[in-house]
This record gives sequence, structure tokens and C-alpha cells, in this order.
Amino acid sequence: MATASGDMAFSIKRFSNAFLIEGIILVVLGVAAIVLPQFASLTIDILLGWLFLIGGAIGLVTTIMARGMPGFWWVLISAIVTIAAGVLLIGWPVSGMFSLTFVLTAYLVADGIVNIMFGIEHRRLLSQRWGWFVANGVIDLILALIIVMGLPGTAFWVLGLIVGIDLLFGGMALMAFALAARKAA
Repeated sequence: MATASGDMAFSIKRFSNAFLIEGIILVVLGVAAIVLPQFASLTIDILLGWLFLIGGAIGLVTTIMARGMPGFWWVLISAIVTIAAGVLLIGWPVSGMFSLTFVLTAYLVADGIVNIMFGIEHRRLLSQRWGWFVANGVIDLILALIIVMGLPGTAFWVLGLIVGIDLLFGGMALMAFALAARKAA
């Protein structure tokens, strides 16, 4: 077992430069998205649109090729809906940003409630740490409230800002991991 652990540590150290480079790139992209959140939001909307459009088109082709499969009509409808979502996001990106903002807000509300309930339910098991889950849930609910209170304006920048913050912290975590791996024996 110690050999597997040693192999893992060696592998992580060996690829620490790749992790560091990836972390730096993510930090740069995160800062760019934070500085230009409207551009990042629009880019996210269009990228998702193309992903849906291409994925739906591939799904449509493979579904038609497998006409005799069970559930054919459901899969066909799914492919068509995916294509339609892609076309809508690409063709009407501002409307797409509003839709994605509403989805993000719904996620924050649901995740906030779940985190609060999880923290409260497990407060004995988690001793003092249960408060972190409650705090995370409260922050999610506050973010959702900020988004809703700022509509329609928040729809133009919130996606880019949140993705930028995620990229920034993800990149910083990778950089810290890479630097720690370099020091590891």
C-alpha cells in the first residue's frame, strides 16, 4: 500500500508543472471574466448554445440511425429539444442570459436550503463544523436574493462573474496544489 501512495506522490510531483500552468491559465481566465462579466456571460451563453446544438444534432443523427431501438420517440424528442435550446441560446443570447440566470438563481435557492437543512440535521455529528454548511446555505440564499433584486440588470453580468470567481479560486487551488507537490518528497 505504501508503494501505491509513493507512486501517487511521485506522479503528482512529476506533473506539478502541468498543474501550475493550468492553475495560472484558470486564474487569468477567471480575472478576465470578473473584469468583463458581461462579455463572459455572453460567451457562456453562446458556448452552451453551440454545445446544445452540436450535441442535439449528433443525438438526432444517431437516433435516426437506430430507429428500431426501444424509446425511439423519447430520444428523438430529446434530441429535437436539445437542438431547439441550442438555437435559442445562439439566436437570442440576451434571452438566453436571462434563462440561464433564472436557472442559476433556482440552483442557489435549492442548494442554499439543502445546505442549511444538512447542517442543522447533522449538527451533532459535525460538532462545531455544522455552522459552515448553514453559512454556505445562507450565502447561497443571499446571492439568489441579490440576483433577483437586481433583475433585469444582473442577468447581463452575474453568470460571467460567478464563473470568473469559480475559475479564479479553482486556478488558485491548482497552483497551491502544484507548489505543495513540488515540495513533497
